[in-house]
Amino acid sequence: MIKRTIKTGVLSFGMSGKLFHSPFIDEHKNFELYAVVERTEKKAHLVYPNIKSYNAIDELISDPDIELVIVNTPNITHFDFAIKALKAQKHVLMEKPFTVNSSEAKILFKEAKKQNCHILPYQNRRYDSDFLSVKSIFNSGELGRLVEFHLRYDRYKKIIGHKTNKETPVPGSGLAYDLGPHLLDAVLSIFGEPLEWRKKLGHFRENTQVDDYAYFHLSYPKDFQVFITTSLLVSEPQPAFIIHGTKGSYIKQRADIQERQLIEGMTPSNPLFGIEEDSKRGVFTSFSDNGLKIQKKITSPKSSYMHVFDDVYNTIREGKPYPVTENEIIMQLKILEG
Repeated sequence: MIKRTIKTGVLSFGMSGKLFHSPFIDEHKNFELYAVVERTEKKAHLVYPNIKSYNAIDELISDPDIELVIVNTPNITHFDFAIKALKAQKHVLMEKPFTVNSSEAKILFKEAKKQNCHILPYQNRRYDSDFLSVKSIFNSGELGRLVEFHLRYDRYKKIIGHKTNKETPVPGSGLAYDLGPHLLDAVLSIFGEPLEWRKKLGHFRENTQVDDYAYFHLSYPKDFQVFITTSLLVSEPQPAFIIHGTKGSYIKQRADIQERQLIEGMTPSNPLFGIEEDSKRGVFTSFSDNGLKIQKKITSPKSSYMHVFDDVYNTIREGKPYPVTENEIIMQLKILEG
């Protein structure tokens, strides 16, 4: 039996819709980029001539041909739009943050089960090549017993942005909810639930109304410590991943190669897509038995956010477990809540 493609509607054709969703849905053999919501300017058809463009979200959700709805609207709207889509018996792919609190997330997961639908978190950074190189080092055992893990995701944006949903003090705004979900998901996907955690926010830009600095400290069994930092005031990029173990250390710069390539217009089907530059290779450092320092450069694997949509298809059509679990999302949001 041939399984039909999944007709997909995207709720916004802003940056995430243009870069992180539409190109992959369009090229994936098991999906059809069917519709999008464009409230003001109608531009999607210039790239995707056959796409439907709706003026309102309710119109897209009520389209009987759409099977999957991608919620990539402002954070504070995620819950309302997702619950509407679920009640219309659509599967839902949720941008980060999943919701602005764990209580809303629990309601959505419950509603999805009631409607016999799937609500799936879009955590694309699990398929970043830099993160996969870090994961491979953890899994290799070369580090020995883990001592500490530092993660950073920084930018330099001194000027207050024009997006009111990100720069005004509404639920889900601020840097912690913007970049924190990526970093917390990376940790939770490898190490699971921490024994305890704490959060610290900072407000440093002149006239900022939201946090532009966030720090999380997660403690795990056997005294393993995880330190997460994200800031909008880092003018010189720092290593994104620093891992120390009893047998060695691994230091890796953030590559963000896929986002950069997508901004430059490269399509996911390009053979060069997702391949990091050699200059971004991580360095593993250890010492021999006689005290000699040994360093080796680690080439990150080629990767693609297309794998997210492989996962979505495998869950919806094949009934396979989705890699990002309900428990991981609930824990992520509890940590974000503080």
